[in-house]
Amino acid sequence: MELKPHERLDDLVLDGMKIIQRDDQFCFSLDTVLLAHFGPVPHGPALDLGTGTAAIPLILTSRGAADITGVELNPVMADIARRNAGINGREECIHIIEEDYRRIRSWSASGAYAAVYVNPPYREKARGAVSEAEGIRRARHEETATLTDVMEAARYALKYHGRFRMIHIADRLTDVLAAMRCYGLEPKAVQMIHGRAHKKAKLFLVEGIRGGNPGMSIEPPVIVHDEDGFYSHAVLAMYGKAVCLGTGKEGM
Repeated sequence: MELKPHERLDDLVLDGMKIIQRDDQFCFSLDTVLLAHFGPVPHGPALDLGTGTAAIPLILTSRGAADITGVELNPVMADIARRNAGINGREECIHIIEEDYRRIRSWSASGAYAAVYVNPPYREKARGAVSEAEGIRRARHEETATLTDVMEAARYALKYHGRFRMIHIADRLTDVLAAMRCYGLEPKAVQMIHGRAHKKAKLFLVEGIRGGNPGMSIEPPVIVHDEDGFYSHAVLAMYGKAVCLGTGKEGM
């Protein structure tokens, strides 16, 4: 397989899959893996908003999902996502659309999906360190899609009682829960993610149900690293591994 400039071929670990990534674009990390393993496998079509390299669809297929659409605005990443589906033999169950999910009404019917996944830009436009690389900057900051844009797209895409799943930074938990309720995606489960057991949570996973009744559970937390700095057993299990893989994502 021929790689293009700036590209490299990484091991996704699961099912022997490989994944093309670029050093000048945003690369998937542990938060992607955590989100793709959050909750049961969707029954019915699933949508990944801002799919990037298509890591979430690939992981979902390894868990048994059979119909996942990834939408990606960046043409460079959309091309990589299609090729990643192809090199792993997942073309029949992973469908990549090069589109803007803020314009979802132009390319999708309402209520077409049983589940929506999103690992969105975490930072508001004017907050946090800003990368000079456009692809990385847009993936981290709300330049092309705000939290409101995410909620509007997810509400439109989901069928009644469909499931919305997202990962976000802990200091925006209140923003996220308020926005979900505002758009009829009732929060049903939250799981905090801690780098180590004694550290504050930096990330959280949340599931909402379109049209769901009020009432939310707080799930046991995910502890990413053990006291020696290696991945915890819970994280290793997501990779299908029983040996240490290293220290994981920067900042976690």
